[in-house]
Amino acid sequence: MEYHVSIHGNDQGKGTADQPLRTISCPAAHAMAGDTVIVHAGIYREWVNPANGGTAEHRIIYRSAGDGEVVITGAERVTNWKSEGDDVWRTEVLNSIFSVRNPFEVELSGDWLFDGPFPVHLGDVYLDGKSLYECDSDESVNIPEVWPEAKYPKDSLLKWYAEVGSTTTKIWANFGGKDPRTENVEINVRPYCFWPEKPGLNYITVSGFTLRQASPQWAPPTDHQEGLIGPHWSKGWIIENNIISESKCVGISLGTEIGTGHSKSLEKHSKGGTQREQEVILRALRSGWHKDRVGSHIVRGNEIHDCEQAGIVGHMGAAFSHIYQNRIYNIHHKRLRHGAEVAGIKLHASLDTQISENTIYSCYRALSLP
Repeated sequence: MEYHVSIHGNDQGKGTADQPLRTISCPAAHAMAGDTVIVHAGIYREWVNPANGGTAEHRIIYRSAGDGEVVITGAERVTNWKSEGDDVWRTEVLNSIFSVRNPFEVELSGDWLFDGPFPVHLGDVYLDGKSLYECDSDESVNIPEVWPEAKYPKDSLLKWYAEVGSTTTKIWANFGGKDPRTENVEINVRPYCFWPEKPGLNYITVSGFTLRQASPQWAPPTDHQEGLIGPHWSKGWIIENNIISESKCVGISLGTEIGTGHSKSLEKHSKGGTQREQEVILRALRSGWHKDRVGSHIVRGNEIHDCEQAGIVGHMGAAFSHIYQNRIYNIHHKRLRHGAEVAGIKLHASLDTQISENTIYSCYRALSLP
C-alpha cells in the first residue's frame, strides 16, 4: 500500500495522492511490510514513532516525494517574546508543549561526560535553525561573554537561560539585536524526530528528509543510546540521503537499547564506567544479541552537522553495518561540556562494520572505534 502525506492534507483522509494525510505519524501507526509512505514538501513538527517493521523482502519505506524539502523537526516556533532591553527578550511557555520530558529541566548527563562549570540541559533555543548557547543565569544573558571553548567564538555571544516552574518554563534569550517576534525562533520540545519507541522493528528505510532540532540524551555505551534518528536496537534499516542537524547529542544512533543496561546514578560511586560497559555486553549477549536480530544497517549519503556529541554513534547495534559516503561536520563545536564519547563517528564493538568514503571535518574528533 502507498500512503501520501501533505501539510495540506487531513488525517481523516484516504492517504491517496489526491486525498493525502496531514501527519507522518498517521501512516506510521498503520504501515506494514511492503508499504511506502511518501511525504510531500513542508515542515512537519512531530515525532515519527513507527509502530511496525518490515521484512528483508518487503521493507517499510518512508521517503520524500521529491517536490521540495521535507522537514521533520523536534522544535516548535515561539513568537510571544517580550523585550527586557539591551537585546534581551523573555518568553514563558506552558510545560504541556513538551513531549516525553521538558528538556529545559533535564540535565545533560551520563558516563564519560566530564564536569563543567555549570549544569547544561537538553533544551535549546534556535534562531533561524541555529542553536544559541545556554548560560548559567539571566545576568549572563544581559551581559554576554564569549565562551572560551567555542570553536566559533562570535556565535557564543547569542545566549539563553531558562527557569522551569510547575506549569510553565521561562526563557531569557539574547538574539544579538534581532527581533524574535519577526525572526524564526524555535525551542526544542521533542527528544526525537524519527525513532521507534519499541525496539525490534526491522527493515525500515528513511530517505530524503531534513531532520533537525531534537533533544536526545547523552549516549554512552553503558546506557540507552538515544539519537535524533535511529532504529532503536533493530536490524536492517537504511538511512540515506537525509540532512540531519542540531541534535543536542547524537544525530544517528545505532546503539544499545534501554534493556541492555541503564547506568544508575548511585552506581557511579561504586562501579567504574568500564565495568558497567562489560555488564551491558553480557546482558546483551544473554538477551540474544545476534546478527539475525540486531545491526546490518546501511547509513549512506547523509549530511550530518551541528550535533554536539556525535554524528553517528553505536554500541553493538552498529555491527555488520555499512556506513559510507556521508558528510559529517561541525560536531561538538559549542563545547559547553566535554566528554569521551565525542566524534564524527563513534562506535563500540563495531564487528564487521564497513566505514568508507565518508567526508569528516570540523569535528572535535573524526573517527573513534574503541
